[in-house]
Amino acid sequence: MSSSLDSLLKFQQTAMRLRETRQELIASNIANADTPQYQARDIDFSKALYNALGNQGHDLALTPSASAPLSDKTSGESVEGTPILYRSALQPSADGNTVNMDVERAQFSENTIRYEASMKFVGQQIKDVLAALTG
Repeated sequence: MSSSLDSLLKFQQTAMRLRETRQELIASNIANADTPQYQARDIDFSKALYNALGNQGHDLALTPSASAPLSDKTSGESVEGTPILYRSALQPSADGNTVNMDVERAQFSENTIRYEASMKFVGQQIKDVLAALTG
């Protein structure tokens, strides 16, 4: 039973863990908005989720979200086997900082909403399992 429940919740659990990591990256970007030479970082969520699920998303059609463009330059760190990328600067700044507060706020909000949606999906899945066990 435990392995069945684990497999049922694995997708949402993995997605929520990646959303949490992404939220930390975006919050770090916001916190360093005035730091000279700071490079905004983010992950490609779709690739990270695909890698975290062990490339088992063959039926899973992941489409990229409307995120700010990420460059090919990596930070050397990774999340679930997916490199953390630097966000491309939309508008050059004199101090070399690539944080755009409008972009970061939008990404933070979108990520929060998607995290909350995952929480609701998990809650509903648990309710369905409980209903099946008691019904």
